Amino acid sequence: MSNSESLEPLRVSLSPQERFEEYLQTRGLRQTNQRKFLIEAVFEEHDHFDADELIDRLPRRGEENYVSSATVYRTLREFVDAGLLKSFQLDGRTVYELDYGYPQHDHLYCTVCRSLIEFQSDELMATRDQVAAEKGFRVSGHRMIIQGICKDCSKMRRKKRKQDLV
Repeated sequence: MSNSESLEPLRVSLSPQERFEEYLQTRGLRQTNQRKFLIEAVFEEHDHFDADELIDRLPRRGEENYVSSATVYRTLREFVDAGLLKSFQLDGRTVYELDYGYPQHDHLYCTVCRSLIEFQSDELMATRDQVAAEKGFRVSGHRMIIQGICKDCSKMRRKKRKQDLV
């Protein structure tokens, strides 16, 4: 589940690896080679993904750096708790995206090809903050996913319709 346009990362004081080690220490947990490998695998690409897509990219059983499915699922939850990833529901599955070091943004979701396109809007943020202020609401974050059909899929649908008329 890739996005055709990605956002510029923000400058952060700690690497994702250091941030996660800090999280583990506060919980009395230890850093493992599997956790280190998973952080590297997740942060080497700026993609939206679900657990199965990540597992497909990882080494298979018997190969170096193999990580079991159960460990992947558990560690993804830890990454969300640590503030490294955000998770959200999309088409009945849990989708993850990088959070640590990335700006607040929203998404356009194509219901045909299932691509997610990230965008930032100062106007949207201003409207959100204005409405919250009017209602006496303190914003801690938001998620907007606008569903529709992307430009490429719209072109394909129009071509198919013209062919149907022949």
